[in-house]
Amino acid sequence: MRLFLSPRYPHEETLRRYHVATGLTVCSYLERYSFFNRTKANAAFVASVFGDYLNATGAPGWYCGGDFLRTDMEYILGANPMNTSYVVGYGAKFPRQVYHRGASIPPNTNDSCREGFRWLYAETPNPNNITGAMVGGPDRFDKFEDVRSNFNYTEPSLAANAGLVAALVSLTSSSGFGVEKNAIFSYITPLYRNSPTPSPPWKP
Repeated sequence: MRLFLSPRYPHEETLRRYHVATGLTVCSYLERYSFFNRTKANAAFVASVFGDYLNATGAPGWYCGGDFLRTDMEYILGANPMNTSYVVGYGAKFPRQVYHRGASIPPNTNDSCREGFRWLYAETPNPNNITGAMVGGPDRFDKFEDVRSNFNYTEPSLAANAGLVAALVSLTSSSGFGVEKNAIFSYITPLYRNSPTPSPPWKP
């Protein structure tokens, strides 16, 4: 809103309240608070972009403690209760029954669409790995079933994988600004004339 519209008075006060709410929400995503169930990659990406915004505009943020982005990426790659990487081909234990037609149907198979359903319900590992794709992952209780026919766990959606790629780019950036390589946030007018003292650590 502030980047594209620069709404200024009287809307700045409303946006300031949203700024505070966003800070609280980002903190609440941290695993140790167990406050919200979250989608790891996209939450990590949103937190990274919000961090870039805070850094570039000099706006005060919220100190949540720890490294949110790094811990979420570690969770996705295997540091979780299931000790499973949710990225195909990464680590010793990763999904073998990904809900993906190209991964689950053996090569040189001339099945019709209807005949192809037998591969969906087969209990064997996929004959083809789609290395690098992140699956839907665990449920809100950190449980995961590597079952091809249950797409909630094993489907590698474009939206989730876009968030994963963006989060990894942010994590590995050498620019010091995460995903903010083009300094787009630097064109936003400051939210505060003089940055106030950052808030104390957030507690649920």
